[in-house]
Amino acid sequence: MTGRQAAWRLWRWPVSIGFLVASGLVSALVSDRWGDAWSWLALGLPVLVMVRCSTRR
Repeated sequence: MTGRQAAWRLWRWPVSIGFLVASGLVSALVSDRWGDAWSWLALGLPVLVMVRCSTRR
C-alpha cells in the first residue's frame, strides 16, 4: 500500500463527515423546510457516530 492509499484509508471517514457537517451548516443558513431537516440530520450524525464509538470500547 502506498502512502497516498494509506492516507486516504485513514482520512476518508473524517473528511466525509466534515463535508456532511459543512453541507448541514450551509443548509441551515440558506434554506427552509427540507433544509432544516437536512441540517438536523447532517449535524446530528457526527454526534451519533461519537456516541457509538465511545460506547463500543
